[in-house]
Amino acid sequence: HVERGFVEVVANLVYELDPNGTRLRVVSYTDYSAETIKRLATNAVDLRAKWSSAEQRAAIIAALESRGVSLERLVDMSGDPDVDPFDLLCNLAFQAPLRSRRERSDQLRQQHKFFNKFSPKARQILLEILDKYVEHGLTQFKIPEVLKIPPIVQHGNPLEISRKFGGEKQLRSALSQLQTMLYTG
Repeated sequence: HVERGFVEVVANLVYELDPNGTRLRVVSYTDYSAETIKRLATNAVDLRAKWSSAEQRAAIIAALESRGVSLERLVDMSGDPDVDPFDLLCNLAFQAPLRSRRERSDQLRQQHKFFNKFSPKARQILLEILDKYVEHGLTQFKIPEVLKIPPIVQHGNPLEISRKFGGEKQLRSALSQLQTMLYTG
C-alpha cells in the first residue's frame, strides 16, 4: 500500500490504483521507480546527502521496498551487475550518469588525505573492505559481519581489528566516514 493507492508489479509494468480505487494506471516499472525516488528526494544532491548516511540509506531502501521498488530488480533490469545502486537511482530519477562500484572505489582510493589518517594496518583493512564493496556492494559495510570474512578476518577477531582503529567506536566512525566519502562528489 502506498500514498496514492495499491501497487502490484506484473512483469515490467506496474498497475497502480488511485486512492479512491476507481482508476487504474499502467506505467513501466522503471518510470514508477523514478516517480517513487522523486517522492523521497527532490534531486540528486538531496538523494546523495541522504544516501551517504548508512541509517538514512537503509530508510530510503526500506521506503522504496514498501512501495514495491526493489534495488535488486532495478540492478537486474539495468543489465549491469556492477552498477552502484545510488547511481542507478539517480540515473532513473534525475538522468545522472551511471557509475560502477569500481569507479566509486577508485575515486575514493585517490583521497590520500582520508586514508592517511589511519595507521598502515587500519588503512589496509579499510582498503580490503572497499575491495569487498566493489565485489559485493553495500552489504559489505555491516559490522561485525564484514570483520569475519576473508581477507579481513586475517587481521584478527573483531576486537583485535577494532583495536587497530583505537577501539570499536573509532572503527565504526572510520567505516561511516568511508561510506560518506564513497558518495561525495
